[in-house]
Amino acid sequence: MYVTLEPCAHTGRQPPCVEAILEAGVSRVVIGSDDPSEKAAGRGPGILRDGGVEIEFAAGEEATAARLLNQPFRKHARTGLPLVILKLAMSLDGRTTTPEGDSPWISGPESRELVHRWRAESDAIAVGIGTVLADDPLLTARPDPSGAPFPPHGLERRTGTDVRRPLRVVFDRRARLPLDSQLLRTLDVSPLRVVVSQGAAPERLAALRDAGAEVLVADGIDAALSELGRRGVTSLFLEGGRTLAAAFLSSDAIDEARTFVAPLLLGADAPRAGGGTGPARQVALSREVEQVGDDTLITARFKEW
Repeated sequence: MYVTLEPCAHTGRQPPCVEAILEAGVSRVVIGSDDPSEKAAGRGPGILRDGGVEIEFAAGEEATAARLLNQPFRKHARTGLPLVILKLAMSLDGRTTTPEGDSPWISGPESRELVHRWRAESDAIAVGIGTVLADDPLLTARPDPSGAPFPPHGLERRTGTDVRRPLRVVFDRRARLPLDSQLLRTLDVSPLRVVVSQGAAPERLAALRDAGAEVLVADGIDAALSELGRRGVTSLFLEGGRTLAAAFLSSDAIDEARTFVAPLLLGADAPRAGGGTGPARQVALSREVEQVGDDTLITARFKEW
């Protein structure tokens, strides 16, 4: 048997994996990566060895690939925090939004379809209030060309694949989220959590709660990530905007960045990438470059867990 993560020896939502392996009579298990969680690390392989099963841990590229598959789980198990993935799209001259009156899209249709798949794979999607006020986004994962969101009511099965509806998160210190926003009008499709500061007006918080949003009071990125992780969020897909991205960078909270570079020039009127304060630079541990339609996708990992 080949597994990406060491078999567990504890009872959670399912019985221990090691019991099923022993009952099945498997004679050899090759494990891609260890389980860093406190209640599991090393126990499963030990029980299997005691039961006469040959155990081998993968090495090299296979071990690295297995760890990368489980990054959200591994980080949450070690730190209690979600893995943070930043998504960006920019032109060749570093612009992140198009001029007024132009098409709102920088990246191509293939890139946008990929982003919807990434959303569906994440526990939560996050934007700042500036993006909400400017674009009134849905932030749902829309899997097909028609643009229709996934139907409501939990997990659905489409073409043989389980699809999750990720939590939508808005970082909104002063609770300015409009009560007629698409986010609040589509709570039957995906839940919404609004992260506010201690100083937010009580009447605004009450209005958001009455509208059906969950309000999370947390001052700063670190406190917000800690609370999201405590509530079970293991992966956070960060989509916008520039101010929020700069705040996460300043807090050294970005684990991975996925940047689409489109083959176009937008000129001096469009905002550039960057802004805000924080570390002068973060150097990636690893990076991959691939073509997605007409765009170039650069995936950079800054931390590995």
